[in-house]
Amino acid sequence: MINTSAKSEKYIYVVGRRKTAVARVRIYDKEKDSKDVLINNKACREYFANNNSLAEKVYSPLKLLKLENKYKISVKVTGGGPNGQAEAIRLGISRGLLKIDNKYRQELKVQGYLTRDPRQVERKKPGLKKARRAPQWQKR
Repeated sequence: MINTSAKSEKYIYVVGRRKTAVARVRIYDKEKDSKDVLINNKACREYFANNNSLAEKVYSPLKLLKLENKYKISVKVTGGGPNGQAEAIRLGISRGLLKIDNKYRQELKVQGYLTRDPRQVERKKPGLKKARRAPQWQKR
C-alpha cells in the first residue's frame, strides 16, 4: 500500500508484530541529511541505547540486502519489551522491502525475517500460581 502524507512524500506502510509489540513502519526514499531509521522520533541507536544487539536486529534486513543508505524508515512502536519491539520492527522492515521489490523474498525468507513469531505469554489460570504452576501440595 503506497500512501502520501501532507508533504506529498510517497511511502510504503506495513505492520510488524511480535508478542504484544506492534510496529507501524513507513519506508521512504532516502533524502539528504536524514536519519536512516527513526523509532518513535529517535534514532535507532539512541532508542536501543542500552543494547546494541537490538539495534543490529533492526538493521539486519537492510544489511542483508545491502540497502543501509537507500531508504529512510520511520517507525511507531508500542507495547511489549525491547526485544519484542526490535523483532516487530525487523518484521515490518522486511515486509516493506518485499513490497518494494519481490526479488528480495528468497534472501529474507532463508534468514527467517518474513516469519511472524506467534509465541505469546500464556494466561494465568484461576487456582494456579502462574499459567501452569500449581500451589505446593501439603499432606497435613
